[in-house]
Amino acid sequence: MQTSREHHRSASLQGLYHQPLQDPYCLSNFQILENNMCPDNGNQGTSISFKPSKEQYFTLESSPSTAGYTVCDSPSVTSCLSNISPFSAQVSQSYLSDPHHSPNNYGSPVSGSSVADNGNEFRHKRREALLGSGPDIADSFYNSVNSGIHQLTSMSIRDWNQLVENISRLDLREVLKYCAEAVSNNDVSLADALMEVLEKRVSISGDPVQRLSAYMLEGLRARLKRSGTVIYKSLRCEPTSTELMSYMSILYDICPYWKFAYISANVVIEEVMENEPRIHIIDFQIAQGSQWMSLIHSLARRPGGPPLVRITGVDDSQSAHARGGGLHIVGQKLLDFAKSCHVPFEFHAAAMSGCEVERENLRVQPGEALAVNCPYVLHHMPDESVSTQNHRDTLLRLVKSLSPKVMTLVEQESNTNTSPFPSRFKETMEYYTAMFESIDAARLPRDDRLRIRAEENCVARDIVNMIACEDTERVERHEMLGKWNARLKMAGYTPLTLSSSVTNAVVDLLKLYNENYSIMERDGALYLRWKNRCMATSSAWR
Repeated sequence: MQTSREHHRSASLQGLYHQPLQDPYCLSNFQILENNMCPDNGNQGTSISFKPSKEQYFTLESSPSTAGYTVCDSPSVTSCLSNISPFSAQVSQSYLSDPHHSPNNYGSPVSGSSVADNGNEFRHKRREALLGSGPDIADSFYNSVNSGIHQLTSMSIRDWNQLVENISRLDLREVLKYCAEAVSNNDVSLADALMEVLEKRVSISGDPVQRLSAYMLEGLRARLKRSGTVIYKSLRCEPTSTELMSYMSILYDICPYWKFAYISANVVIEEVMENEPRIHIIDFQIAQGSQWMSLIHSLARRPGGPPLVRITGVDDSQSAHARGGGLHIVGQKLLDFAKSCHVPFEFHAAAMSGCEVERENLRVQPGEALAVNCPYVLHHMPDESVSTQNHRDTLLRLVKSLSPKVMTLVEQESNTNTSPFPSRFKETMEYYTAMFESIDAARLPRDDRLRIRAEENCVARDIVNMIACEDTERVERHEMLGKWNARLKMAGYTPLTLSSSVTNAVVDLLKLYNENYSIMERDGALYLRWKNRCMATSSAWR
């Protein structure tokens, strides 16, 4: 009986995500640490992967939105770029790649022989060709840039064209790493020269690495010019609301990252609230509220009648642009939908950022069962490494003081919060390589204008922020689940093991996507993976 009830609940929640497109929503960004490869052996967790009988690739016309998804909304508009993008000019000066690419090329490793054969020669030659061959310069270069690298053999100076030819034989990511070293050491001459070479190799319409490299190059340039903060703040959402929502919907449709967050949280909340007559959900990333339509629809079929549902939506002003207005739009939409399902419903708007929330803003009432939802949002809260106010832990303690029956947490499985720039750059490159590969697997043409705009408006701004900005201006500060565990336990939370219903719902979701997506169960949480790389985690707490 329990198994049957769990299957029905999972199926009912999943079913409403298979409805026509109503509200697009924005992909937040993700990264991963060098050693953050999810283990494949069984003693680390249960791995669940999928091999569809027929591999599915979605175009804009045949994506899940037209096949019948309810599209959930944007987590925020903090991932938006200018419609007049600084990256757009690179199309004319970059290589255009063949859009008819093979999925077998995704994630192919860097050629070890290429790097080994050319790396040492390049490291020595790049400096001599630019600044001369004096021993003092060479020694300084080795000490500052190649600290910890084995002694390099001296080589004769060749002209710049030869140097460029050698660079062209290196993997693009290796050249970016060299450029990042130069930027980190404030070696302006070397960095400028490498950027000149990189500009000829990157492309916002190329393969996944070329596309990512275009945005990482912009981040390096902004960091070198000390203009990262200015660029980040100026990259506002200049497209109209309709255009921006169109861009957001593309990434929502072709990647499962946000559906993973919404479906897993909804199943958990419905299970925990199974017998509660009054439910209050506080959503710290309400955006357009479409996540809750599936839950309301499912609660409408509860035996004995639906409960009273009250939702408090927390959202700062930046999301209003994507919605085309304030939180009243969200409230009215959910109210109308709840009426159509005959579910008693109330909505409360808290138009502020999570850093500004106080207890009285949330209007928790006696006698109601409380659930708190945090999808891809807590990493924007500054912690003790940024400010003595430590908004991150302060918010966690505030939520705990409300005694919720459950708090659902979905975050990028990444470590960019306190890591120094060189490690953070490598982390960003590794994670976003997987991210751009997963986007590429949807088989939208690489030169598709809407795809390029979607990547610019919903991904690139965060990349620039992580590379170019520091201190309070760096708002993208991800942490791994292990770190979140420590924070939550210090705040008094206890982890809840996700049930098989949650796993089954996500399994059903991933069957609709490329076979390289999988999930892994570990320590009561779910890990969403692209190939062997963990991209996001879903966990529940009390």
